[in-house]
Amino acid sequence: MTSSHMNSMQRVLKTLSHQEPDRVPVFLCVTMHGAKELGLTIEEYFSKAENVAEGQLRMRKKYDHDCLYPFFYGSIEIEAWGGEVVFHDDGPPNSGLPFLKSLNNIKGLQPPRVMECRRLLEVLKTLALLKERVGDEVPIIGVVMSPFSVPVMQMGFDNYIELIYEYHGLFEQLMRVNEEFCVEWANAQLAAGATAICYFDPVSSPTIIPRDLYLKTGFPIANGTLSRIKGPTATHFSSGICLPILSDVVATGTAIVSASVTEDLAETKAACKGKLTVLGNLNGIEMRRWTVQHAEKMVKDAIAKAGAGGGFILSDNHGEIPWQVPDEVLIAISDAVYKWGQYPLNWINDYAG
Repeated sequence: MTSSHMNSMQRVLKTLSHQEPDRVPVFLCVTMHGAKELGLTIEEYFSKAENVAEGQLRMRKKYDHDCLYPFFYGSIEIEAWGGEVVFHDDGPPNSGLPFLKSLNNIKGLQPPRVMECRRLLEVLKTLALLKERVGDEVPIIGVVMSPFSVPVMQMGFDNYIELIYEYHGLFEQLMRVNEEFCVEWANAQLAAGATAICYFDPVSSPTIIPRDLYLKTGFPIANGTLSRIKGPTATHFSSGICLPILSDVVATGTAIVSASVTEDLAETKAACKGKLTVLGNLNGIEMRRWTVQHAEKMVKDAIAKAGAGGGFILSDNHGEIPWQVPDEVLIAISDAVYKWGQYPLNWINDYAG
């Protein structure tokens, strides 16, 4: 792999302006792999900011990709609310039993204070350590769960769907409290050193709810929340589809949208042209079984479909690469971007796939 004249930040900013940089940027959203690098269990690894910062720096050096992604795990927000987190040896920590046991629990709910949550402070410390090391040369991505999607962990999916459809007043109350926390948490990460915030909002995807319901719920909530976040945002649907709501997503003011592996990448890119940068859409689940040759083919296919004209960042389609994906596959993805992602992409005119 050869270094080019642009650093990662310059490359990404040029891409976001819908122009072609020196090559296609690649974001490998590796979280748990840092534990392997340091010879720690996943639980030990996420117990200290220094571990995650060191893990992220080592993984960036190893995979030679364009971002630092000091996301711990989604359920860290549930810890802030006083909920339970269950650790696993070979996968991301999950939230335990929902802490909102009944709808009545919503009535007196107050948002946790970020600066009073020990676990969240570790994330902020990680961001500060990374910022100290890389300055403005590499994008550092902060993460929040959207106010509209986090209730799946707060109260369980079934109860949440019932809340959306049947209890409008309590739903609004929960959204207000969640928005206050989300905005405070996002802005604290930006203040600590994050370049941008990834807004995970899978429940808003048409994979989960129909567009007409999204327009009454997830859409106004995203509008209100994103407008209060003091930095650029990327909206991520965690493998969910986005095409039917793309015009709505543009209206929220976000800069980047995740592309699902189940949708045609060329079609998504065409729909986003000049409006949103597309992030995606390699299949992280299948990636566990890829050969080096297949990884190269998948990268080449994605670049052929979405690379021309900038506005495309190659990544996985879920926002978290599984623990089981081997290093040689991640290195092969990165190598393939250096091989096939150099602009201008003259080869794509003759590429049949």
